[in-house]
Amino acid sequence: MGSNTARLVVYACEPDTSYRLVDQIREPIRLAEGLAATGSLSEAAMGRAIAALRLFRDYARDTHLSDLTVFATSAARDAANGAEFIDRVRALGLDVAVLDGEQEAAHGTLAVANGVEFENAWIIDLGGGSAQISRMERREFAAGRSYALGAVRLTELFLPSDPPTSEEISRLRATIGEQIAGIAAEIRDQPDPLVAIGGTIRNLARAIQAAKNYPLMQLHGFFLERSDLEVLVDRLIKATVKRRARVAGIKSDRADIIVAGALVYETLLREAGLPGLHVSGLGIREGFLFRTMLPEPYLVPVVRNFGIRNLFAQYPQPAEHTEHVRFLSRRFFDELEPLHGYGWEEARLLDEAAQLHDIGMAVGYHGHHRHGAFLIDNNLLPGMSHRDKALITLLVRYHRKSTPKPGAFRRLLHAGDRELLGRLTCCLRLAEYLERARASRIKDIEVKIGKRRVEVNLVADRYPGVEIYEAEKQASFFKRAFGRKLTIDCSDPGR
Repeated sequence: MGSNTARLVVYACEPDTSYRLVDQIREPIRLAEGLAATGSLSEAAMGRAIAALRLFRDYARDTHLSDLTVFATSAARDAANGAEFIDRVRALGLDVAVLDGEQEAAHGTLAVANGVEFENAWIIDLGGGSAQISRMERREFAAGRSYALGAVRLTELFLPSDPPTSEEISRLRATIGEQIAGIAAEIRDQPDPLVAIGGTIRNLARAIQAAKNYPLMQLHGFFLERSDLEVLVDRLIKATVKRRARVAGIKSDRADIIVAGALVYETLLREAGLPGLHVSGLGIREGFLFRTMLPEPYLVPVVRNFGIRNLFAQYPQPAEHTEHVRFLSRRFFDELEPLHGYGWEEARLLDEAAQLHDIGMAVGYHGHHRHGAFLIDNNLLPGMSHRDKALITLLVRYHRKSTPKPGAFRRLLHAGDRELLGRLTCCLRLAEYLERARASRIKDIEVKIGKRRVEVNLVADRYPGVEIYEAEKQASFFKRAFGRKLTIDCSDPGR
């Protein structure tokens, strides 16, 4: 229950193992409305919040949720009548906790620690009533402070005009600059990545992605460049609330407060001398979830590995087949190293794609390579850059047939990635067809690289005719990828 929005988020989870989002209901309650001027929650704002919570309570009862916890943030803790409001919430039969600023920051930090692969980072969570800026060190909450820089608060105090005047904007920028001067200097001294969470940054990131026709419409892991934010801020400042509500990516109920929030981010990036920030799709709700499903210190061991396993758990496939494709694809990668020269980062991409290559079977056999790519494209993969996610999506998309085509994803790829995509796809596809019978008949491979050909000898209990027949169909693809003719045989089955 934030200062601007209340959201019910429903998760199903297996302790220590996996979780998935089941449902969510979002209600704009604007709890902080009028708080900056009066110091108290208005009767209208409390009424909106109580109505939303009654809706959530009834949903929880009717869907037989095992547990429902309500936590409130800055508006409830800062208001003079906050205790009275919490009593009204409890009268609904709800268990509610009011997070202090440090608790709120710690929950957000935990979400980031389990969502990105940074050991150290700065984290900002900008809500309606306040902004928490925290320091994460070795993936743990080190320190944090709450600033009176919430989007609702700043809009009411500084931006009464529609659109705002240049004087109003200048006064707000100066106020923000004064409040963040100290933390901006600290960030300049320790310029670790800045990670942003919360609804304001998600709206700004969506708007920038829409304006750039960004090919991967996922926010988590998106690097929002300061120059792009400055262009968007200039556009939003000149627009009325009505016109802002029509900007792709901006929710209509945030159109009146989005300028104030955007100016906080723009000013912080500029004063801290950062080129941009990383957007997190995980926030304090997920921080609370991790505290309930993981043992202390509530951290997954390796973020990226957990993300892959978590997605596989949602669309599980026979483990034996998946593991054997992983094994064979890595054997091809290792044996062909003299031809490709790649290292552990490329091997990791191949292994992740091998783990997920068949998740599309959860939809159906026909077109499962396309189904799998869709599922990867539309699900969260914590710890992964958008470039890596695009490559894994393409590897799964082309693990059965056709020449890999980056399509719209080409904008996310680096120089040499098309060649990388072809070679990794070849390793994965050969592994898939050498496991065609799903019986793990190929125990290992032996590769001999010549000037004109690559000879693959299969180690098997008996002659694997089906696997050889299917894999040899990829000879032309192999030659395009590695510049060598491919031959496959099993010279001594049963040894």
